[in-house]
Parts: sequence; structure tokens; C-alpha cells
Amino acid sequence: MTAVSRPSAPVQPTAGKARRPSRRTLTRGERKNLRTGLLFISPWLVGFVAFTLYPALASLYYSFTNFKILQTPQWIGLNNYANLLKDPLFWKSLGNTLFLTLVGVPLAILVALGIALLLNNKRVRGLGGFRTVFYLPVVIPAVAAGLLWIFLLNPSIGLVNQALSVVGIHGPGWFFDPSWAKPGLVLLMVWSAGDVVIIYLSALQGVNRQLYEAAEVDGAGSWVKLRHVTIPMISPAILFNLIVGGIAAFQAFTQAYVIARGVTAATNDASIGGIQNSMLLYGLNLYNVAFRYFEMGYGSALAWVLLVAILLATLVMLRVSRNRVYYESER
Repeated sequence: MTAVSRPSAPVQPTAGKARRPSRRTLTRGERKNLRTGLLFISPWLVGFVAFTLYPALASLYYSFTNFKILQTPQWIGLNNYANLLKDPLFWKSLGNTLFLTLVGVPLAILVALGIALLLNNKRVRGLGGFRTVFYLPVVIPAVAAGLLWIFLLNPSIGLVNQALSVVGIHGPGWFFDPSWAKPGLVLLMVWSAGDVVIIYLSALQGVNRQLYEAAEVDGAGSWVKLRHVTIPMISPAILFNLIVGGIAAFQAFTQAYVIARGVTAATNDASIGGIQNSMLLYGLNLYNVAFRYFEMGYGSALAWVLLVAILLATLVMLRVSRNRVYYESER
């Protein structure tokens, strides 16, 4: 008898030696489309490399050098970063900026949320006019806004102190008093939060009305609905405003520069950031170092420390909000 041979079993790939998928070659039409797409975006690519990527990498290199504009950069390693720790103006500007970020940003967000909740009420007459009024500070140029608030918060003739005197309150010195200069900047930040109001209004109008109806059936009042329905549903907008507002506060410059220059000119003070450097924000200190004293190496180090600080603050906010922000798409 002839033996019947069994068919051999298929060879199984051994563990750790999985066969890699073969790389698919582009067809002639796909290569043509790729070339056409790259050609169309080439102006943006050239601009990105020339005006963003190269300056960023160059500033990173300059931060390790002693570099003035008309001199050749000299490599000094980490000396610029070590000098930051011994620079009193660095710590002063960092403290002022942290005050503006930790106090001004949350306060502006809370005030903007309250205004948005009031404007979201359809029973308010002239709602479109109110929305326009609250958004107007956003479109006012920063220089004009700074000059306006120097006048409004003038301790002797300013409208704010005059209004306080009507009710028997002696107004503070605001920008002319070192202890009140930063609260004045916070007040200016709150006044210019009209864009935050618009974002909240958009988020509030997207909340499902059925959630409110279900809460009312359960006997929930206005505060309970705000806490357990409104806030969770608009939490992505709150997180967005926190991150954007924090980044803007870290980089605040124009209004502080205008106000500080105006105050020091009026009082003949020698400080570069208002009286006793009370308004010396981080961005203003960086500007003075790099473009007033032309210490480009030291200024580049300041800029990269600012970048790392913003990155860390953003990562912390994202990490803390991971289980506190509700995204409807993730249900």
C-alpha cells in the first residue's frame, strides 16, 4: 500500500518576527498630486522656515552666548541661565506676571461668565446692543486702551476715583501707587474680557434645553442647575479660556509698557516698569533687556524660560482638568 502523505501545516510566524507590511509605492497620479500640493504650500513653508523655525533655533543658540547686535556671539554655556537666578529684575517681573496670571485671569473669567449668563437670558431687551458694548474693549487698540486707563485711574482727576468720592470712599493711587499698580492692571484685564464673554455665550447657547427641563422636574433651583448642568456642559469653553488667558497674561506687554512709560514720565521716576517697577511684567523686562540694552543672548535666555513656563502651565491645566471637563463626543 502506498502511504498517503498529509498536507503540511502552514508555517506560523514566530513571536517577535512579525512580518512588516510592505511599503506601498505611490502611483504616478499620487506623486503628481503630492508635487502640486507642495508647490501650492511652498510659500507658507518658506515663510515658516525663514521667519519662525530659523529665528526660534537661532534664539536657542544665542541663549548660550554673550551676544550683542553688533558683536560676534561668544559661547558662554549656561551662564545666562545662571545669571537669571541672581537677577532681581527677573524675579520682580516673574512675580508681577504670576500675580496678573493667578489673580487677573480667574477674575476675568468669572466676571465674563457672569455677564454671559445675564446676556443669555432672552428676556433682556436690547440684547444685541449689550453684546456690542461688552465686546467694544476688544477692538480698541492696546495703546489707546492704556492711555485711556491712565486717565480713568488718575488719582486726582480720574473718573473712577471721582465716582468713589461720591459715595464717601477715598480712591487709591492706582498706577501711581506701587501697592495698587498691579490691581489696576487686573482691572484693565477684566474690562477687556469681551471676547471671553462671546465664547461663553456661544457655549451657553449650545447647552441642550432638555437637561434644564429634566433638572426642573427633579425640583432643581437656579443654583443647582448652574452647578450641575451649565458649568459641566460649558467646561470645555472654561478650559479654553483659562489656557488662552494664561498664555496671554504670561506674554502681556503693550498696555503695561504704555502705562509704565506714561507714569514714569509724569513722576520723573527712573524705574523702567512703573514706580518701583510695580508694573514690570516679564514681557516688559524681556523687551528692555533685548531691545533697549541690546543684550540679545540674555534676552534669548529670558524668552526660552518664558516658553518653558507657558508650556508647563498649560500641561498642568490640561492634567488637572482631565477628569473635570465634559466632552459630549466622548459619551
